[in-house]
Amino acid sequence: MKDYILVTDSTADLPDSVVKELDIEIIPFLFSIGTDTYFHYPDEREMTCKDFYEKIRNGAMPVTSQVNPVLYSEAFEKLLDTGKDVLYICFTTGLSSSYQSALIAAEKLRKKYPGQKLSVLDSHCASIGEGVLVYNAALKKREGLSMDELEKWVMDNRHNARHWFMVEDLFHLKRGGRVSTAEAVLGSALKIKPILSVDEEGKLVVRSKARGSNKALEYLTGKVEEEGVGLENQTIIIGHADSPEKAEKIKAMLQEKKLGKDYIITNIGPIIGTHVGPGMAAVVFMGKAS
Repeated sequence: MKDYILVTDSTADLPDSVVKELDIEIIPFLFSIGTDTYFHYPDEREMTCKDFYEKIRNGAMPVTSQVNPVLYSEAFEKLLDTGKDVLYICFTTGLSSSYQSALIAAEKLRKKYPGQKLSVLDSHCASIGEGVLVYNAALKKREGLSMDELEKWVMDNRHNARHWFMVEDLFHLKRGGRVSTAEAVLGSALKIKPILSVDEEGKLVVRSKARGSNKALEYLTGKVEEEGVGLENQTIIIGHADSPEKAEKIKAMLQEKKLGKDYIITNIGPIIGTHVGPGMAAVVFMGKAS
């Protein structure tokens, strides 16, 4: 069986240690603050997540931009030059047009490397939701799945990657058009915490609202219990936007309910952080929609 490289992008928000352990290649995405543009890598080499959220708290208004076909071509070609095939699991088309850029790059490179395979898959997932899909795909690769087999597994399971998260401040969602100005003002006054997920098209949707952070975290852990499948053998990923205390609380609540075998706590990086702001917390796992 020909060897292949598993690739994703930095929106997956997997910790650098996990990426290295599982031999996952990462294509960095870009964000800008003022006139400065940065690539986000798992090792946070250009800006740490803590510094990023501190800048937002101090009034910065970051923006993100898609990876263009030229950058994708450079990244893919470097991998194809190793002689291996390439399987790329991409950030959802529901929130970005980067997937289209990747397809353009891949089509050109297939002509240049006719003896190799380059597959680009739309994850329909975002942030650590994409991360949990890629994490489990990497485990399947370790088990010996061929590239074709893994590609089928990803497409069969991408909607089983369950995303649940809460945000602390509705104004970041308002800026992105996810809630109205009136909802943002009223929600902040009432300490309403929106609960969000990703639908089957990979688009961000508000699923519920909780009064206060504690109720929101209870809702998230309740969804793990409700939708999780085979949790006794699963590694659950918990993410936070410079709010480690929320992540630890989620972990403790899951442990108390005996939900999950292992846990990974990770930072929500600047690409998603631009749209949700500091204080966001998330839990992702493999399961089925309720």
